[in-house]
Amino acid sequence: MVGPSVPARSVQELIALGKKEPGKLTYGSGGVGSGNHLFGALFASMAGVKMTHVPFRGANPAINDVMGGHVGMIFSSLPPTLGNIKSGTLRALAIGSLQRSPILPDLPTIDESGLWGFEAQQVYGLLAPAGTPVPIVKRLNAALQEALASDLVKTRIAADGAEPAPGSPEHYTQDIDREESKWSKVVEDAGAKAP
Repeated sequence: MVGPSVPARSVQELIALGKKEPGKLTYGSGGVGSGNHLFGALFASMAGVKMTHVPFRGANPAINDVMGGHVGMIFSSLPPTLGNIKSGTLRALAIGSLQRSPILPDLPTIDESGLWGFEAQQVYGLLAPAGTPVPIVKRLNAALQEALASDLVKTRIAADGAEPAPGSPEHYTQDIDREESKWSKVVEDAGAKAP
């Protein structure tokens, strides 16, 4: 999402702006190493642009400064920004998942906007301690699947601008492994590695 200080209306316009004036584009985050920070670092790396990271103590102050024009943009999940996107105080250029969101179906993905392969999204899941017996993990997963299938839970999740993504414990383990490999490089390149 961009604020009033960024004239770009598309991902390609944003990339062109970043290449025209290296380092002038600023993006806020909830702090060094936060999702907002790393999503922006991945975008800059893949787009071949230099952007200036501005860390805040939390994503909400960063979002406020984007709306106020003090910081150019933020890479944020939908829940804390959806109301501002709909009211027009933030301009969403694209979404970081590989599929469009049913909440904003006209908003393209960054991937389909020309930055092929870009995927950055906030995912929540349940984990059990290592060594938890398989029958217990399966029982917990079955209960989670049942909850995610209920109309009440679907409605509550959608109201926050999120989408349920039920799956198996094996699929989630694979996803964690993939994400760990991907983001460890981004963390190192962005200088966000803990001392």
